[in-house]
Amino acid sequence: MSVIEIKNISKSFGKNQALSDVTLTLKENCIYGLLGRNGAGKSTLMNIIDNRIFADSGEILIDGAPNRENDKALGKLHMMSEQLLYAPSLKVTDMFKAAACFYPEYDMEYALKLSQEYKLNTKAKLQKLSTGYRSIAKIINALACNAQVVFLDEPVLGLDANHRDMFYRQLIEKYNSRPATFVISTHLIEEAAGLIERAVVIKDGRLLLDEDSEAIRSMGYSVSGRASLVDEYVKGKDVMNEETLGGLKTAYIKGDRTQADIPPELDVQPLSLQSLFIHLTNS
Repeated sequence: MSVIEIKNISKSFGKNQALSDVTLTLKENCIYGLLGRNGAGKSTLMNIIDNRIFADSGEILIDGAPNRENDKALGKLHMMSEQLLYAPSLKVTDMFKAAACFYPEYDMEYALKLSQEYKLNTKAKLQKLSTGYRSIAKIINALACNAQVVFLDEPVLGLDANHRDMFYRQLIEKYNSRPATFVISTHLIEEAAGLIERAVVIKDGRLLLDEDSEAIRSMGYSVSGRASLVDEYVKGKDVMNEETLGGLKTAYIKGDRTQADIPPELDVQPLSLQSLFIHLTNS
């Protein structure tokens, strides 16, 4: 079991309030999407959980134990961040070996197998790898560590479409064969939407949404048609955003479309996770 309790976390950097009173529970064996616009506070939150920076207030509990300077609790986590946390002069195989020293269940055979699939030169130094292959090396390391909770901060940075598809497939295979909690922070929401079981959205340092994917599908919809008909329909409804082109209008509405009485003259469409994210964070 590995449950992370995030309790009333706040953090500021000078006058910038990065996080404000964030309370959240990450349950075991679930794939989370940690979503937010640039500067929303996603990386700050992950770094606080992993004890790389300290919160100004609040606490993080890992299976009931504080994460502050707690090697046993932190040993249950692995963080793949945008930054390279290993010496650039290390060879890829040396990075794998170094990680294996911290994670007793590290699967070196699996790491080398994935390296072959990606055609990653394990004898190359990390500093000599392209941005994409450096991300690949970090992905392999994260999947091979077999930690109970794995944070993946922009994991597909620099990857081409084929390698991104490989990563999504391998993550699902790993999750099915050895369940764990994976927290993916990405701007490619549409690509990752099929993986995400629960979405956590942060806006301006505050928790905006924490919902299962099934529930999210009924959280919003769009209606399109003649502007006057759309205007009449949306009266009294929770409108997140509107777009007008000539005499036509589209309104993005928060609510369950199956419970809405929509005139046949209007076109109705469900909102994808990405569309809902865009309109929630813009509204």
